[in-house]
Amino acid sequence: MLKAKSRDWSTRNSSLFFLFLLPAVFAFCMVIVIPFIMGIFYSFTDWNAITGSEVKWVGFTNYLAIFKTDITFLHSFIVTVVYAVMNIIVVNVCSFFMALLVTSKLKWKGIYRAGFFLPNLIGGIILGYIWQFIFNNAIPAFGKGIGLAWLENHLFLADQYTALLAIVIVGTWQYAGYIMMIYVASIQGIPESLLEAAQIDGANYFQKLRAIVFPLVAPAFTVSMFLTLINSFKQFDVNYSLTAGGPSGMFMGKALMTNEFLALNIYNTAFSYRQLAQGQSKAIIFFIVIAAISMIQVRANKKREIEM
Repeated sequence: MLKAKSRDWSTRNSSLFFLFLLPAVFAFCMVIVIPFIMGIFYSFTDWNAITGSEVKWVGFTNYLAIFKTDITFLHSFIVTVVYAVMNIIVVNVCSFFMALLVTSKLKWKGIYRAGFFLPNLIGGIILGYIWQFIFNNAIPAFGKGIGLAWLENHLFLADQYTALLAIVIVGTWQYAGYIMMIYVASIQGIPESLLEAAQIDGANYFQKLRAIVFPLVAPAFTVSMFLTLINSFKQFDVNYSLTAGGPSGMFMGKALMTNEFLALNIYNTAFSYRQLAQGQSKAIIFFIVIAAISMIQVRANKKREIEM
């Protein structure tokens, strides 16, 4: 009898569980799964989203065109990889040291923690326009005020290399506070007894950091690097509002936008040039690349965790 009641209760709980889960599953399928499947289909057609036009099956024509004739996609991929490497390093280094700062015995550390996290709440489009004003107006005015001619006359967003550095700076300023909270949670989970025992044994701050904090925070490094990697490759809003992919330059004998990342390149292909099928093909390649790189990164970090 008790077993029968237990089974009834378990069945009822399972039904309630799936009932509460249903809205989330429905939304996920409608917003993610179905559009993704439709996108795969449209990538093999000549779809242009014009009402009444016939959609024709073209096979791998769009994919072949990307690799054979579209130099902009190759350049965007290279620039995105360079940006991702720079952004991953800068964001994680800044975030980790910010986490060490706000978990120390510093006075008002709660205020610092909130201040570091606050830029993450600002939308990327707004953030890009704010920093565009800073780079175009505030920094030259500051250079003029201190008498530094290079800072006054150099247009950061008009130079290919400093524009890329500017995007890294803005991305770090926005995202470092979010990653910092992951490190904070991990550092706070370190047993205080381990740090006290190391201090009794005569270990200094840097020795405790290397021998205790780094190994125990290794899982947080894996998560943070994964999130930073995904965020770097998906960078769109700051890229669009800060530089719009510019400035222009030459690559393999063709004029293009030198800081047009993959997401912005896909957007321009689909909506600026009205090549929606080819843009969708680029998006599928983009998805495969991100998935592959993410799995490699997670596996490498997991292996590193074991070694530490």
